Amino acid sequence: MKTVLPTLAKMNERVVIGSRGSKLALAQAQWALATLSLAQPALDIQIEVIKTTGDVKTEPLSIIGGKGVFTKELEEALLDRRIDLAVHSLKDLPTIVPEGLALAAVSEREDPRDALVLPKGSPPGCESLADLPSGAVVGTSSPRRLAQAKYLRPDIEIKELRGNVDTRLRKLDEGQYDAIILAAAGLRRLGLGSRITAVIAADQMIPAVGQGAIGIETRDGDTHAIELARLLNHELTQLACTAERALLRALGGGCQLPIAAHAVIHDRDLHLVGLVASRDGSQMVREEVAGQRAEPERLGATLANRLLGGGAMELLAVGQ
Repeated sequence: MKTVLPTLAKMNERVVIGSRGSKLALAQAQWALATLSLAQPALDIQIEVIKTTGDVKTEPLSIIGGKGVFTKELEEALLDRRIDLAVHSLKDLPTIVPEGLALAAVSEREDPRDALVLPKGSPPGCESLADLPSGAVVGTSSPRRLAQAKYLRPDIEIKELRGNVDTRLRKLDEGQYDAIILAAAGLRRLGLGSRITAVIAADQMIPAVGQGAIGIETRDGDTHAIELARLLNHELTQLACTAERALLRALGGGCQLPIAAHAVIHDRDLHLVGLVASRDGSQMVREEVAGQRAEPERLGATLANRLLGGGAMELLAVGQ
């Protein structure tokens, strides 16, 4: 039996989606546009590109502020009513949403894992971080990836890597790095899945909170925009990411220390693993929790307490 979706739009009603201008951000915004257009053909949907702090600064994210540098200007555009929906990579969205705004939907997750990428033309045989030669230069801009990579391979050299995906791949292929680590989801959304040399197992390198998911932000109380956003929502991904974000929020999401979390749902159960590490990866606290998927906030807070009791509190104090 065919499902008939309710009509939420008047003919030619204009809806503006806000997006960063990177290829990946625009690919995500185009997905939102296409999905909404299919569900509500009467809509006149447009994408407005908004430049964020993270797009114009060249310093490492740990220096320019990390969380919020890719979202603040989009949120301001929402509050100013220049856009109706903001499309974010969920891992970039701070866990505390500004007053007047709401995280209205979370998309079905792409592969949340990290990917190891070698230069074009590299000989086959590298299937994990363990296969890299001693002293290999590995590029990443993520403290989370740096810490876990150094924990697994203290003999490799980590080198800062900034720029969009194309720029990072170009630097790799030019020989500035022996390998780089990127999000598998981003590569696949850009049609660059063939560049993935090896996907790093989530139990070896725990992903970032929300990695692989797209967050749709609206004005709080904008009932119509929220109803449209819900057409993009995937309930199981939303529950999993709610648990991850609750963990990060309870730990103090603005901290620049490496924090990672990954939730998996099986039937009615939710399993959440989390990690806090020192910046150099020499110290690491890892814990996990399981419970009912209907209680993601509680499970995230519970795991945060376990991490704090297991030594994360001391790491976080040093990282302030």
